[in-house]
Amino acid sequence: MESALLPALPILLVDDEELTLQSMDIILRLCGMNNIIKCNDSRDLFSLLSKQEIGLILLDLSMPYLSGEELLSMINQQYPHIPVIIITGTNEVETAVRCMKTGASDYMVKPVERNCFMSAIQRALEICELRRENLQLKEYILSDKFEYHEAFSEIITNNTKMQSIFQYVKAIADSFKPVLITGETGVGKELIARAIHTLSKRKGNYVPVNAAGLDDTVFSDNLFGHKKGAFTGADQERQGLIEKAQGGTLFLDEIGQLGHASQLKLLRLLQEHEYYPLGSDLAKFSDARIIVATNEDLQEFQKSGKFRKDLYYRVYTHHIHVPPLRERLDDLPLLVEHFLEEASRSLGKKKPTPPEELFILLSIYHFPGNVRELESMVYDVVSLHKSGKLSMEIFKNYMGKEIGSLKKKSKKWVYEGDSRVSFTEKLPTIKSVTEQLIQEALKRSQGKQSIASQILGISQQALSERLKRAKVKNTAR
Repeated sequence: MESALLPALPILLVDDEELTLQSMDIILRLCGMNNIIKCNDSRDLFSLLSKQEIGLILLDLSMPYLSGEELLSMINQQYPHIPVIIITGTNEVETAVRCMKTGASDYMVKPVERNCFMSAIQRALEICELRRENLQLKEYILSDKFEYHEAFSEIITNNTKMQSIFQYVKAIADSFKPVLITGETGVGKELIARAIHTLSKRKGNYVPVNAAGLDDTVFSDNLFGHKKGAFTGADQERQGLIEKAQGGTLFLDEIGQLGHASQLKLLRLLQEHEYYPLGSDLAKFSDARIIVATNEDLQEFQKSGKFRKDLYYRVYTHHIHVPPLRERLDDLPLLVEHFLEEASRSLGKKKPTPPEELFILLSIYHFPGNVRELESMVYDVVSLHKSGKLSMEIFKNYMGKEIGSLKKKSKKWVYEGDSRVSFTEKLPTIKSVTEQLIQEALKRSQGKQSIASQILGISQQALSERLKRAKVKNTAR
């Protein structure tokens, strides 16, 4: 499997000493960075910069023809967005101060300790990534338009919130930093993860893993693999999923359910890009992009100690929150049409025509299972459908059962979207409150009494009687 280029934009090494260039190249490659360009003649630097976009420059000061300080000043004027780290044998405070004032992001004296060297590079690359993301997002906001990409073809939407997410996904797709995707069950978190992988153009596989219910041993074995004889029954070596994702993307779902031991191993993988197969003392390197997802509140988990704080901030580098279906109700007609077509094709039936009031009915439902629940609902309705227009009764029965189930599970159940009723100092009469409630239900149901009665929790006949009585009294006046 061919490894992905890391980082996405190359690191340019500028030094007249070939031995120094080779040394820095080896250190970077040992730490998993393989997108490197070497330059041993200061006169060639700007020719390279004009031909290729660079993510970071490591620059020596003492060179023939053009000194590092001269180059730094010119880079700062012509390419101010490229971070520059000075790596030199010149240990002078005045020189260091001048370089930092000229625009260097760091100043390091040879010989450089490996950990300090890599920490400085990581910081500089993060700055470069943030600049690129901010620029792309700024261009999107200013252009006031969304450019569709085939990577989002499985996500059915015209919603502006979702389109903003798509634009953010495009901005971070090339980043090698982890991504955290949050959202309720059924909103489509894995579809977003797949889109990130597609847009990243990584050559390796997309490998999904569900962490729900895995203890540390099973998690480690699935993710990192094991050596032969690592434990009873380990008759042969097993390749872990992280190795299968080499050069690609590892999607780890339900991360909120990981135990503390597994969290620590994941943290090491994210920080060092290293892991140990069970039974092995030799670390393996991974260049897989890590995407994690959860429907839990990780912020609350880390406050309570259930989730490691350092891991929380590590995975929070890029965060995408997918909104629930009730916050993108404008997508209901699109989604219903899509699922009707899919279900009809799958079941070998003619696609039924949905009644117009169906979308009004669905818009008053809270959808605890989100898009996945709507899909199941439509498939169920199509499987029972025989001819003519699609029946709304099956939808009503399903919604009624779900609401009843939620009420039984929690005495404090509140319909999503409802707010507490507030009163003025003088309490209204039951009659006036009832009238207002009926009017609001009719407004939300766009005048459809069958739907309004469902919102109010009464039969359609009872609502019709109330409306008739109100009309007679108003006429008598």
